[in-house]
Amino acid sequence: MNAVIDRLRRTTDLIVGTDDLRERLDSGRPLRIKYGVDCTAPDLHLGHAVNLWMMRQLQDLGHRVVFLLGDLTTRVGDPTGRSSTRPVLTPEQIDANAASFLAQVSLVLRTDPAVFEVRRNSEWYDAMPVAELLGLFGQVTHAQLMARDMFRDRVAAGREIAVHELVYPVLQGYDSFAMQSDLTIVGSDQLFNEQLGRHFQQRLGAPPQVVITTTITPGIDGRAKQSKSLNNYIGLTDSPRDKFGKLMSIPDELIEAYGRVYTELPLETVAALADATGPAARDAKLRLAAAVVTRYHGAGAAKAELDAFRHTFTERAEPAELPELTVGGSPTVLDLLRAAHPDASNSELRRLLRQGAVTVDGVRMTDPDAVVELPDPVVLKSGARTWHRVTEH
Repeated sequence: MNAVIDRLRRTTDLIVGTDDLRERLDSGRPLRIKYGVDCTAPDLHLGHAVNLWMMRQLQDLGHRVVFLLGDLTTRVGDPTGRSSTRPVLTPEQIDANAASFLAQVSLVLRTDPAVFEVRRNSEWYDAMPVAELLGLFGQVTHAQLMARDMFRDRVAAGREIAVHELVYPVLQGYDSFAMQSDLTIVGSDQLFNEQLGRHFQQRLGAPPQVVITTTITPGIDGRAKQSKSLNNYIGLTDSPRDKFGKLMSIPDELIEAYGRVYTELPLETVAALADATGPAARDAKLRLAAAVVTRYHGAGAAKAELDAFRHTFTERAEPAELPELTVGGSPTVLDLLRAAHPDASNSELRRLLRQGAVTVDGVRMTDPDAVVELPDPVVLKSGARTWHRVTEH
């Protein structure tokens, strides 16, 4: 089973319990792999999918992913990475987000009952007497919880920590015992909580789960990790066109990390792509983008996007098919940009204009207040890869 562990190591940062993992894989018993999520608004990206693909590899060997929907703990609120207390969601919001999570993870994970199981932690917490819950709290000390850097940082900054936030890691840790987890694969920000899972399993007489933390890569801007709020991420539900275009925009220095973590290209190939410079770096990104699109959408989609990219950006031609955009009245250039990029701020849109990245029917636009008459449709290009055909209401 060393080959299985070696394959997992490609995207692994740390393994807690390597010998246990080797022994459990050698036993031939299907492992129970904990995949726990809070049912907050789901918007999974390629960074999240690193964990999912590792689980998929194990599913293909017959191991079972137990998808734990933290409906109870979502009501409590995970403090991870937050400097202030998070608003609590309604049960209806939790159910809607849980359904969206399931739809997104099914883009990677197998969901047939032989290797996939869905649980909710309200199953055990709703039925747990208060005395038993207090008994769990009694097995974790204040010093253990305050060892977590985020809590220390908030205290040092004079910000409050609610009691329910302090107990959240306790609840998440006990989940591992309740669902008989053999293994969990998480981001490094969840290591503290999953170590508490090992703590509870050992205290309650169960074998401790193995914890694997995975490689975290910067977003497509090459700086912070992928985030919707920073608009530097590649979403699992992004179209093949969007995935391909975003990957072509990454800095050259990310080629190696993205190739290793987000594709199944041989590592020797990844190393060769990372060594490319100048015009060859663009070809390396083409290979990378095609590999990612192939993984999610198939080889046919990757070839279509490769051909479309070369046609559009190498030959400087507009795409054959343009998304339609309708506006009313006599819009200004800024009005068109707002319609084309509803999530962007005015300052971001004005920056596109200053950079000379906006054209209307091939004419570069720099004045945000210039009026665009629409007796006939016009072609709006805004940024390196965004095109729209604009018509009047």
